[in-house]
Amino acid sequence: MIAFLQTALMDIYDLGGPVILVMLAVSVLTLAVMLYKLWQFSAAGVGRHRALVRAIQVWDGGHPKQAKKELSASTSYLAPVIKMGFSLGFDRTRLETEAETRFAKLEGGLRFLDSVAQLSPLLGLFGTVLGMISAFQALQEAGSQVDPSILAGGIWVALLTTAVGLVIAMPTSVVLSWFEVRLDRDRVLAGQAIASILSPGLNSGSNPGTGAKGAQIQSADDATGLPPLATPSHA
Repeated sequence: MIAFLQTALMDIYDLGGPVILVMLAVSVLTLAVMLYKLWQFSAAGVGRHRALVRAIQVWDGGHPKQAKKELSASTSYLAPVIKMGFSLGFDRTRLETEAETRFAKLEGGLRFLDSVAQLSPLLGLFGTVLGMISAFQALQEAGSQVDPSILAGGIWVALLTTAVGLVIAMPTSVVLSWFEVRLDRDRVLAGQAIASILSPGLNSGSNPGTGAKGAQIQSADDATGLPPLATPSHA
């Protein structure tokens, strides 16, 4: 197995030089980071806040006990922040700080993906430049016995690294944008939820989510990609 791996790496090295090996390592590491982030987002419940939004709507309607019961069913990573907001003694700054702490954990690794998306084409271009230099050196050494295949072969090998760089960069950029959009939507939801907790609807007899704050939370729920939630009924 080890011998086969060594042979494969040597073949890749012969094909594209040391740059292609570096890009291969970067692609493997990038894939690992992507898979980890997908697992992390899934485990944290990013974008899945049905129970949490329902609890905020109930709270906004003036039913704190029912809101806490609804919140207990939420598996969202923002649920502990909202639970703190339901308790006395926590101000806006504290709640926003707690929410940002959770966002910061989820943003870990995104900077690496951003760097890969930006630098992979440059790394591929660097490999192309090195390949072109080698091709023209071979052409010079051939002297008067110039064979066009020497130059053509060197050029296509050189361009290979640019193609590999683009292959790495494009899907990385798409996946990174998807992660960032999900977090941006959750950040908006958190801000509107905190505002509704600290300034709930004044009419405690109204239906949850029918006031201005409830409308804001429903809009945030829509922004997360969730379907409109039915208004909970109470006795």
